[in-house]
Amino acid sequence: MNQKTGFSFRAEYFLQHGKNLRIGVLNTPHGPINTPAFVFCATKGAIKGLTMEDMVREETQVILGNTYHLMLSPGADVVETLDGLAKMSGWAGPTLTDSGGYQIFSMGHGSVAEEIKGNRKNAIARSSVKISEDGAVFKSYIDGKTVVLTPEASIEQQKKIGADLIVAFDECTPYHIDRDYTAYSMERSHRWEKRSLLHFAAISRGADSASCFPPQLPAACASQAMYGIAQGGVYEDLRRESCDFLNGEAFFGHAIGGCLGATKEQMHSIVGFTANLLRKDRPIHLLGIGKIEDIFNGVEFGIDTFDCVHPTRIARHGCALIKPAEYAFISAQLGPQYNSLHQEHINLRNHVFVGDENPIEKDCSCQTCKKYSRGYINYLLRAKEILSHTLITRHNVHFMNSMMAEIRAGITHQNFYEVKRKWCCV
Repeated sequence: MNQKTGFSFRAEYFLQHGKNLRIGVLNTPHGPINTPAFVFCATKGAIKGLTMEDMVREETQVILGNTYHLMLSPGADVVETLDGLAKMSGWAGPTLTDSGGYQIFSMGHGSVAEEIKGNRKNAIARSSVKISEDGAVFKSYIDGKTVVLTPEASIEQQKKIGADLIVAFDECTPYHIDRDYTAYSMERSHRWEKRSLLHFAAISRGADSASCFPPQLPAACASQAMYGIAQGGVYEDLRRESCDFLNGEAFFGHAIGGCLGATKEQMHSIVGFTANLLRKDRPIHLLGIGKIEDIFNGVEFGIDTFDCVHPTRIARHGCALIKPAEYAFISAQLGPQYNSLHQEHINLRNHVFVGDENPIEKDCSCQTCKKYSRGYINYLLRAKEILSHTLITRHNVHFMNSMMAEIRAGITHQNFYEVKRKWCCV
């Protein structure tokens, strides 16, 4: 990795097709992140199916650990005893943790991805989470014990976990919540984020207020820097109010969270609207979104980093990411009767791949595509061999990192939209 330094962010802009596209360098104590970048989810402190050495070989820049899961098992104290998330997991690069607040949403209402897919519930779900001004009360999915998560507790847990980049505590509201509750929740999230900032100041610098973090001096100590989260659901006036709040506070970076709508079109509109209102001298992260089309859309609006379980999760279901040209080639070979091909991935469990001697992608340089065929992976999947998940996960990680590298090159070389046509189905 390049020389390690403290926290800073700088961006450079390139005008293409009327869009001000940007690349940047987000410096952390564990090395730089060249943006736009994809953040892989090591939810419980591990990438399912791969070692951190595998992730390094595939040129991964940054990983994410989930505060909620890690605080339940093995426990933040244990992670701290093992010298933090990076050291514990064998990862030498930058790390990010979420606040745990997303679980308020997902445990009670389902995920953002389910909303975008249209799997929304007609009525508010009976939540296993109780929310008050103080914070949230959960039941541990491990042993059923009551877990209290407040802004202060979230920051303390993230401090022990030891990620470079941490996130203020918030509530993420689902699509079916009305405007009144969305506004109320947003205002409470702002109070929680302010409390997160105050507590971060207190435990990082021994301060009893955030006065040591004026807006011109971002919230960063020697080992950690904090992001605030923009809320407001699908309502532009609330999004504007939330962005105004974040811009006036001393966060190192900003993240776009909350409900992003019922359709991809609405999500893209909200992401663009929100990103345009956020300060451009700070890095912007898009929480929980990582499909190919959505990444290219986000890059066009100035998103610097993305995190999502999608590439590694679909690998465990036998699905490998592919570019449009490979999709078109496979479709032509298989004929119109094969309608189950997804435009961003293929399901290698499908019978049509039995005996297929081709790699997942012919132009891919990952170790999976260099050595193994679709037919062999199909056999492994049918035989329920764990190796199948490793091979597909390695390909998907390589795919995402290669795509992000080409995006960065496409911005600087003024051919971003050619890159988009190569990698994106739209």
